[in-house]
Amino acid sequence: MKAFGRWLKWATLALLGLFLLWQLWLLGWVLFWGGVNPGTTRFMEIRLSELREKKPDAQLVQQWVPYERISPHLKRAIIAAEDAKFVDHEGFDWEGIQKALEKNQKKHRFAAGGSTISQQLAKNLFLTPNKSYLRKAEEAIITLMLENLWSKQRIFEVYLNVIEWGNGIFGAEAAARHYYGVAAAQLGPEQAARLAGMVPNPRYYDRNRNAPGLGRKAAIILGRMPSAEIP
Repeated sequence: MKAFGRWLKWATLALLGLFLLWQLWLLGWVLFWGGVNPGTTRFMEIRLSELREKKPDAQLVQQWVPYERISPHLKRAIIAAEDAKFVDHEGFDWEGIQKALEKNQKKHRFAAGGSTISQQLAKNLFLTPNKSYLRKAEEAIITLMLENLWSKQRIFEVYLNVIEWGNGIFGAEAAARHYYGVAAAQLGPEQAARLAGMVPNPRYYDRNRNAPGLGRKAAIILGRMPSAEIP
């Protein structure tokens, strides 16, 4: 019995050590990407692997653009659609999380996450799209790293450059050119609102660009944009 107790103790310490090493590895990348633009993300790698299962030479479309070369209309649209409290919160929208928990309880499954822009970025940079409470816990740790080590503008800049916007389309510049044939800096209010409406389900809307639901979402976002506060 004592031998088992010692084994359990060392096993627990080993697992704790691995957990701490993993967090340090993540922290190192967060520090590095605070000043260096990410060349890829975990989410992008997953999507590229999926595309190459059908087409071995498939490539993602992404072009990094600095924050000042992204239309303020798109910035306002994303804030209005995804995270109205972005500039004020410290990574978490507790009211949104509470609503998501209530929705999950009603549906008896993980249907919603109540994620802020910071949380979405944490997921995109390091994690998988699979929904689970364990992944949400890791996402929360990374979110705290981002919020404490990066400015709000840096978080938003990276977010706008790496999020998925269609089948193999990532970032604002690629999305603007893919859907409208213009640079991200040239997007108008209506175009920005439609792009923001695509974010929760970008591959679906890439295939169904005239979906009635997207038009309704875009109209709501457009109405909220004037009051959206951007970093």
